[in-house]
Amino acid sequence: MPLRVNPRAVPLTSALAVAAVLVAGCSSNPVDAPPPTITPASAASSPPVTQAPDGTVLPMGADAAAALFDPAARALVVLGPGPEGQSALTVFDAARPRTVLTPTPATAMVGDGDGGLYLATRGGYLRADVAAGTVDRVDVEGEADTDFTAIARRGDGRLVLGTADGAVLTLGSANGPDIAVDARLEIFARVDALVTQGDTTVVLDRGQTSVTAVDASGTKAAQALRAGEGATTMAADSQGRVLVADTRGDSLLVFGTDPLIMRQRYPVPDAPYGLAGSSGLAWVSQTATNTVIGYDLSTGIPVEKVRHRTVQQPNLLSYDEASGTLYVVSGTGAGVQVISNAAGPR
Repeated sequence: MPLRVNPRAVPLTSALAVAAVLVAGCSSNPVDAPPPTITPASAASSPPVTQAPDGTVLPMGADAAAALFDPAARALVVLGPGPEGQSALTVFDAARPRTVLTPTPATAMVGDGDGGLYLATRGGYLRADVAAGTVDRVDVEGEADTDFTAIARRGDGRLVLGTADGAVLTLGSANGPDIAVDARLEIFARVDALVTQGDTTVVLDRGQTSVTAVDASGTKAAQALRAGEGATTMAADSQGRVLVADTRGDSLLVFGTDPLIMRQRYPVPDAPYGLAGSSGLAWVSQTATNTVIGYDLSTGIPVEKVRHRTVQQPNLLSYDEASGTLYVVSGTGAGVQVISNAAGPR
């Protein structure tokens, strides 16, 4: 029922204020204006390791920002800090690990599954070839001063970039260049991570502890949901799911994207943080206990199938589907852990 206001009893300025409140309250789209933010959650500071980690451990420096396994190159690539003004890509393959430096610092990374990498950087993105060890910079038109914090690649090959000030930019078009902004959505506090399922982009905003699905046009938030008490990381799997670690709420959240809906929420104690999806299990690290657990999601409720002791601070996970190898990257410089046949007998 509409609120009735006596115009003679209310000054003009007050009437305008009431009208503004009514308009805001009647908004049909709850994601038009971001809610107030909270202090973002973070991984627990892991205790020292008291038992030998499972598998083998390779040397790797501290403060890695991202890790992914490229199936074409048969290599794990870890994004970490480099010399001042650069980042370092460390490539672990059959040969001795090698390092490729980037021309500018990178903040996030995504692969195309065919030996190509794309990395978010200020003003644009970097394009890398894992096998060749080359990195090229691509400037996005009109975004020279934009601080890009996240990057993803859609099913149609278009890149999506997220910014520190809360915008999602979809580049190019079906027949256009990959340097122009084709669509922009500015409704977030900060874009901390992006993943895609098909041409749908899912945005993680830690300050709002929310996940939001952006439609294929790149201009509309199809749905937005609260993601626990303090979501920190996000990953997509090959089964169409999006996994989110609610680190503050000690939970694994599992979302479907068509439409965006939380399908499972399962308690995972000890500050869950690192995530990796696979066709068989969802992998979640517990940073407070240096543990990684593999959960079967197929029954409608996560079922623990296997757990492994890890290196200290297991912040990043990546999984090689073909060999069944799980990679665990330490955030403190304790190395890259390689767990063969991680899921058990196949």
